[in-house]
Amino acid sequence: MTDVEIRVRINGATRHDRIPPRLTLADYLRERCGLTGTHLGCEHGVCGACTVLFDGEAVRACLIFAVQADGAELTTIEGIAGADGELSPVQAAFRDEHGLQCGFCTPGFIVSATAFLRENPTPSDEEIREAISGNLCRCTGYQGIVRAVRAAAGEHDPDGSVDTVTANST
Repeated sequence: MTDVEIRVRINGATRHDRIPPRLTLADYLRERCGLTGTHLGCEHGVCGACTVLFDGEAVRACLIFAVQADGAELTTIEGIAGADGELSPVQAAFRDEHGLQCGFCTPGFIVSATAFLRENPTPSDEEIREAISGNLCRCTGYQGIVRAVRAAAGEHDPDGSVDTVTANST
């Protein structure tokens, strides 16, 4: 097969590349762009470790061919923090609320939570659990992750132990 030319905007920078048509978006980001925060777990769209924002929507990069991203705006975990390196409210909440352990699944959770909170800035715990249900973690037990999303949304833990973190989608 002949390589295909694509143009994408990734984390604010425009890229032009010639790629094989069957190259997945996850492999493109990791191998061609050096954005290794997009993790590959199951490679079947089940675990959520490869979640990126595609024109603002959370998608599984292992299920999309890179050629499908031609003309798209992509944001990976590397683009979630501010330009000055300051953590986003979601990233800070994951740190503060111990929403991670080994860190393998963390980028996918952060990207998914960022997209979710843009759509639903004041979610209930049930809505948070539903929103993160497409991401799997083998280490945390999810309590810290739910607390982190709640904190990023500016909600307080019922026992008062969570500091409010203002959620400002950027």
